[in-house]
Amino acid sequence: MAGELLSAEEAARFLGVKLPTLYAYVSRGQVRSRPLGEGRERQYLRSDLARLKARRRRGRAADAASLSGALHWGEPVLESSITRITEGGPVYRGVHAIDLVRSRAPYESVAELLWTGQLPDERPRWDCANLGVSPRRLAALVPKGASPLSAIAILVTAVGAADPGRFETATPSVLARARLLVRRMAATVAIEQGPTRVEAALRARSVAAGVAVAVLGSTASELVEAIDRALVLVADHELNVSAFAARVAASAGADLYGSLSAALAALAGPKHGGFVERIEALVAEIGEPERAPQVVHDRTRRGEHLPGFGHPIYQPHGDPRAAPLLDVARRLAPRDRRVRTIFALIEAMRDAGRPPPTIDVGLVALGAALGLPRAFGIALFAIGRTAGWVAHILEQYEADFLIRPRALYRERAEA
Repeated sequence: MAGELLSAEEAARFLGVKLPTLYAYVSRGQVRSRPLGEGRERQYLRSDLARLKARRRRGRAADAASLSGALHWGEPVLESSITRITEGGPVYRGVHAIDLVRSRAPYESVAELLWTGQLPDERPRWDCANLGVSPRRLAALVPKGASPLSAIAILVTAVGAADPGRFETATPSVLARARLLVRRMAATVAIEQGPTRVEAALRARSVAAGVAVAVLGSTASELVEAIDRALVLVADHELNVSAFAARVAASAGADLYGSLSAALAALAGPKHGGFVERIEALVAEIGEPERAPQVVHDRTRRGEHLPGFGHPIYQPHGDPRAAPLLDVARRLAPRDRRVRTIFALIEAMRDAGRPPPTIDVGLVALGAALGLPRAFGIALFAIGRTAGWVAHILEQYEADFLIRPRALYRERAEA
């Protein structure tokens, strides 16, 4: 097919875009690619490129209303050198997240990769002496039974209010605060257990170990490795809702704490990180593995959406980040009722011709296998994703422009 397949550089030139934009088109299925040899290099179909180029030309001449589609899983709206989305999952600064998991790269190293572009040879030490606020006072502000995400959000606000240098936006200052804050987030999920557990989590050797101590009071290697894997897989995902919220706040000059608070607020929404809690509720509703096919059938018959299946970016093959977490869950607790119910749900969805699971299902399965209480999956998500949020905040500080889109005003039709 000489002349029909172009290299990445040739395809980008043909479209008049940069490579990240080309990869974004590929991830959304607008341009097909083929592997070149046994390496990672790929070639791109000229016919797809020509079709896309013509559509873009028509789009520019169309009514301005078409631009609103950019905010609905549409065209790229910002340039970023942090994460590229591919069929094989996110690529952090040129390194596949799945490969980082396979090589057992620790979360701290992956965070430094996202922040600096360099992957450390050894796990960095992020020592943290205290929570930054009184654990007892923080616990008094968190209602009993509240989601641990609420405790994390309150912690970020409280630590920010007590930090006299919070408005420093130079990269070294931001990163020094970020490293401490991630350790403090991990320890905060122990706030209901009391100050002693919080202090033990802060003394743990890593973020993953801190989470393990905070939630389960254990530093068993298998447990810590599983948490590390989850933290790495959720570390960033391009311009997701929470990352975009953080960038919007940072573009206005908001400090690290304010920008992270915006991200946490977005994550809490039921259409973003809240999917984890909705999946947990679905698993609890199913109860037993044998009931999964009937629940899927009933939900499908009523036209109801089952949360955690079918990621818009990874259609039709499914979210590649889910498999590593599901594998760990099956290996750690194959007989656990919740774990078996989750796998029965996945199988029932597949038999019904429904989409494959997302990483949210993987997080719920891992939480069940580790014996984490319900609602802790979203806290794990927040701790891990902070690496990506900080990277986006720093990139937005460097870009130094205000994100201020315009609205297409429409008169409301009278009833």
